[in-house]
Amino acid sequence: MPAYTAPLRDMAFVIHDLLRAPEQFRQMPAFAEIEADLLDSALGSAARFAEDVLAPLNAGGDDVGCRLEAGRVTTPPGFADAYRQFVDAGWPTLSCAPEHGGQGFPALAHSAVVELLNGASQSWTMTPILSHGVYKIVSAHASKALQDRWLPSIVDGRVTTTMLLTEAHAGSDLGLLRSTAVAAAEHDLPETPAYRISGSKIFISGADHEWTDNIVHMVLARLPDAPPGVRGISLFLVPKQLDDGAPNRLAVTGIEHKLGLRGSPTCAVALEGALGWRVGKPHQGLAAMFILMNEARLNVGVQAVAVAQGAYDAALAYARDRVQMRVSSGAKRPDLPADPIIHHPDVRRMLLTQKARIEGGRMLGYWMALCSDLETHHPEPAERAAAADLPALLTPVTKAFLSDNAFDDANLALQVLGGHGYLRDHGIEQRVRDVRIAQIYEGTNGVQARDLVGRKILGDGGAKLGQLLARIRGFIASQSEVPALAGLIAPVARLADAFEALVGELAAAQEVDREAPDAAAFDTLQALGHLCFGYLFAQAAAIALPKRGAADPFHAAKLETARFYIRQLLPRAFAHLESARASVQGGDATLDERRLFG
Repeated sequence: MPAYTAPLRDMAFVIHDLLRAPEQFRQMPAFAEIEADLLDSALGSAARFAEDVLAPLNAGGDDVGCRLEAGRVTTPPGFADAYRQFVDAGWPTLSCAPEHGGQGFPALAHSAVVELLNGASQSWTMTPILSHGVYKIVSAHASKALQDRWLPSIVDGRVTTTMLLTEAHAGSDLGLLRSTAVAAAEHDLPETPAYRISGSKIFISGADHEWTDNIVHMVLARLPDAPPGVRGISLFLVPKQLDDGAPNRLAVTGIEHKLGLRGSPTCAVALEGALGWRVGKPHQGLAAMFILMNEARLNVGVQAVAVAQGAYDAALAYARDRVQMRVSSGAKRPDLPADPIIHHPDVRRMLLTQKARIEGGRMLGYWMALCSDLETHHPEPAERAAAADLPALLTPVTKAFLSDNAFDDANLALQVLGGHGYLRDHGIEQRVRDVRIAQIYEGTNGVQARDLVGRKILGDGGAKLGQLLARIRGFIASQSEVPALAGLIAPVARLADAFEALVGELAAAQEVDREAPDAAAFDTLQALGHLCFGYLFAQAAAIALPKRGAADPFHAAKLETARFYIRQLLPRAFAHLESARASVQGGDATLDERRLFG
């Protein structure tokens, strides 16, 4: 059975050395008591739960899958019991506010736990992962009546939650959704109007299961006077079970038969006059739901890193043991009939590519989580504003770049094993199937790229991007007198300049052809992802350089990984810049589809 080993050492490097998170927490009254040892202790406990409880369930959950019988969904054996242990240990409360019954840990801790859980079993984690986002919506936008009724059970995990967004005809275009809500005044709560909601939703993770008696669904629907498009969407809280014990008028109509995540109960749901209560103002539901959607997108990036880590660990262990052929320069292990394949340059290339992109993804994902903490809790308004601008710009990059990398990394892990990777024995083929969805859900990566270029970069005249570039250039200037870092700093500086030049070209092209930035969006996002990784790896190298030593190879390995990324992977960003430029200059954005595809 494939095992999972939590990457606690690298997680600690990012949290403590790179981000200096405990030092920053001391500046925030809400987290002043979150010292390094407390944070490490919490992550160590989460790692044990992931390794000992969840990881053994992962392969079996994939084999068995979920069942729908008599309108009820049953998850694989052991999944419900694992959730009970999860709740009993208090994990759902981790990052909720103490005034709501939570433990008051920062978002960074939540993000690290999300990685650990997904690394052990992405399928299992799909059901509880949304609850923190729903908690944030309810605590920020719901009436006091809804908060009093639902926050305690959301916080402590007595209910799980879902978001009912997607409809079969609409996909990612929420402006096309058709679900309706009509007033049900007889069920109004204080300052909380009630509605009967009807419609059909698909791809709903955790829509039904035996883990809890009740499930809270966050549903997007239209009021009778709703304007068309996304400006006419309202948000509703719809419980599976009403307070009198009666079932609400919603039903699971089928379980999705998926490529991966077979242990996750992903369902189609029909609402036929289901009773719900409006959350927030009429026609402004999408703005409230974006609290959950943006958190989910950041979680997808961390989730993807976690799954790739599991695949990489299996590939690394195999490469150390598998003997095959001799290395061209001569036998590395003359005591064996052939050399372990880890000594072959192409295998090392594949392993280092995975290692570097996983470590880069962890740095970016955790950085965004820390920015969330700073945005919400830093006492200085200027610090809060600066922290808010980074996720506002980089959420699409975190979701798309990390999930694109992770799918490729899982495939590279499979390639290291060759034919044995194609079999189920080592668990890598499940990782490949499971992580593939990360490029699709929470807004496909193409949607993320379009959002990045159109809204996040060009939409504000490059203001947020300018702040990021200033941060990168400030770091580069601070390291200019360190000769050992010159070869790592210079490529990042060149890429920052080249990326800024591309954005200027996109802005000019948009004046002539509004579709031009869309045509270049994919490559633009990839290039910005590489720039972020280059910046983070340069920082990691600056930290590791004075700490490397023979007694502990960790920092030496960190330095070599940074060198590998910047020297061998970062150059791909320049190819993406050229491709983006060609998409605009060559007129590919406006070619008639009949000329292109017949």
